Amino acid sequence: MHRQLVAALFCVLAVAPMAAPAAKTELATRLDAQLERNRERYGIAGQAVLIRHNGQLVYRAANGEKDVERHAPVSTDTVFNAYSLAKLLASTLVMQLVEQGHVDLDAPASRYAPDLPAAWKAISVRHFLDHSSGVPEYFENHEGALVSKGYAGLAPTLETALAGLADTPMQFATGSSNRYTQTNFLVLTALLQAHYRQPYADIVRQRILKPLGLRNTWLGPSGVPAARLATAYIGKDGALRREDDIAWPAYALGHASLHTTVGDLDRFLQALAAGKLVRRATLQTLLQPRKLSTGRDSGFVGGWEFGQSGDYRLMSHDGGTRVRARLLFKDSLAGDTWTFVYFTNGSARNVWSRTLVDSAMAQVAPRLFPRETVSERLFTHALADDGADDTALKAWLRDGSGIAAEALERAINGAGYAIRGNLGDRPALKVFKLNTVLHPESANAWDSLAECHAALGDATIAAELYAKSRQLIEAAKAKP
Repeated sequence: MHRQLVAALFCVLAVAPMAAPAAKTELATRLDAQLERNRERYGIAGQAVLIRHNGQLVYRAANGEKDVERHAPVSTDTVFNAYSLAKLLASTLVMQLVEQGHVDLDAPASRYAPDLPAAWKAISVRHFLDHSSGVPEYFENHEGALVSKGYAGLAPTLETALAGLADTPMQFATGSSNRYTQTNFLVLTALLQAHYRQPYADIVRQRILKPLGLRNTWLGPSGVPAARLATAYIGKDGALRREDDIAWPAYALGHASLHTTVGDLDRFLQALAAGKLVRRATLQTLLQPRKLSTGRDSGFVGGWEFGQSGDYRLMSHDGGTRVRARLLFKDSLAGDTWTFVYFTNGSARNVWSRTLVDSAMAQVAPRLFPRETVSERLFTHALADDGADDTALKAWLRDGSGIAAEALERAINGAGYAIRGNLGDRPALKVFKLNTVLHPESANAWDSLAECHAALGDATIAAELYAKSRQLIEAAKAKP
C-alpha cells in the first residue's frame, strides 16, 4: 500500500507543472552579476547587499561564504561584524539630545562630560562628532596588539583611557582638519553615560534597538548565535587569512564591534530617514556641509562622512574595508532617498568598501550616479587586456558620462587612485594614461601618471612626466 501511494505521488509530480520561480528583473540580474564580478575581482569571502529607493525594496541578495574553511554560505540573515558602523548609533543618540535641548553642539563637551583632560575643556561637542577635535588616539598598535599608554593592553575603563591622554599632544589645532579618531567617540560615550547615568550598551538597547525591533543586532560578539556569525578574513599576499576580531572593552562599544545583519542595519537607516529617531527637520539642520578653519570642506558632518553624488547629498560610513552604509537624499530626507547596505567578511585584496558600494550604485541608476558609474567603467577598463580598443570608452567619457567637462578630469583621477588602492599600480597606470589623453593640458593628470610610474620603479619616465606637469603649471601662471 505504501509503495503504491509513493508511486502514485511520483506520477502526479512527474506530470504536474512545477511552480515557476519569480522572474528576476533586469536590475536584479545586473546586480547579481556585479556581486559575482566583485567577488572574483577582489577575492571576497562572502557578501550581503540590501538596497532601497524611497523605502521600497530594490534588491536584497547574498553570495559567497561566511566560513571559507567549512564552505558555509552567506545568507541575508548572516550576522557580520559591522565594526565602526557602531558610531552611527552613538551619533544618533547625541542628535536626540540636541533635539531635546539637552546638548548644544557648539558648547564645550566638558559641560556634559566634566572629567575630560584639561587641554580639551574648550573643544565643542560638534568637533568631537565631526572628527575635527584634534585629540590623540587612545591606543597604539604594537605588532597587532592595541595598547593604551601605561597599560599592557587597552586601558581598563573609560575614565583611565581618557585620563591617560592628559599629557599627549594634540594632532592638530581644533577645527583645522579632520582625522578619524576613536577617541572622539569615547568622549561622546562619556557624554551619553553622564546624561543617562547608565552604561552605554543599555542606552542603545532602550533608545534604538528595542524601539526599532532590531532583534538581530548585538553590541559586541557576546550573544551572537555562532552558526549565524560570519568569520572575519583579511587579505595577505593575495590570499584570504582568518583574522581574529579585537576584544574591545565595553566602553569602546560606541565606536566599534557592532554585530548585525543587512536587514537590521537597513531598518535603522529607514527609521533615521523617516524621522523616527530624530525628526527630519532636525537632521536637515544638523547635517549641513561645514567648513574647517582653513576654508576646506569638512569630511564629516554629524558623525557621518558627507559629500555629493550627482544631485544627491551623500551620507556614508564604513567599517574598515569590509562594510559600508550609505544614505542619499535629494533636496530633503522627505524627498527622493536611496539607501545602500553592503557587508562583506573580508577580501583577498582588502577592497575598499567605498568601491563596492560605488559599483552597486553604477548598476542601480547610472544616470543618477555618474561619478560612481565612471568609477566602475574605469575599473573594468583597468582589468581589460592591454590591447583592448578604448575608443568607445573615450567617447562615452567625453559625451555620455553625465559628468561636466570641468569635473571629468578629477573624477577619472579619483578613480585612478581607487584602482591603485584596490587593484595595484599596473592596472591604475592605464587609467592615468587615459586621463592625460583626454586632458593633455592638466598638470594634475600628468602628475598622477608620473606618481604611478614612480611607484612602479620607472624613475626616468616619472621624472619626465613630473617635468611636464611643472611646465603646465608655469604656463598657466604666465597666462594673463
